[in-house]
Amino acid sequence: MPGKDLEVRIVCRVAGLGSLGRQRFAALAHWDGGLVAREAKALAPSACLWAGGRKRTPGILYQEILNKAVRNRDPFVGMRKHWVVRRLAPDCSRIELADLPKSRDELRLLYYMGWETANVHLGTARAKDILADLNQRKAGWLPDAASKMLKATKADWKEWRRA
Repeated sequence: MPGKDLEVRIVCRVAGLGSLGRQRFAALAHWDGGLVAREAKALAPSACLWAGGRKRTPGILYQEILNKAVRNRDPFVGMRKHWVVRRLAPDCSRIELADLPKSRDELRLLYYMGWETANVHLGTARAKDILADLNQRKAGWLPDAASKMLKATKADWKEWRRA
């Protein structure tokens, strides 16, 4: 929170499909004449482990990736133990495709989303390993992997809804 000794209210939060089953909380407070909010979301191991069929994880590298990203860092995002903590505000939210104009270029948007993801990951100490892995992959690997992940995410969502 931006100020000390704020009276904070903690609430459970449900949002997004990428974090189904993980705990998510919001902290709400009045500060300097307005409302402020922060979110704490339980982190999970990288989906790369799932995609590679591995069960063990070397640990969650979220903070390392934040520290070494080759782009401007969001000063309100950080890791606390196994939680990612970030601000919640109307001007810092994900882009929903349905909210974009009817005349749009989804492929261009996806290209730049991938570019930004690459900027984050290439700032890590493992950049050479990442590039070596990408160079050995066959054409079409990404759409195949995305289809598998989509199918797994939908199955997880259906199971989560039943519970």
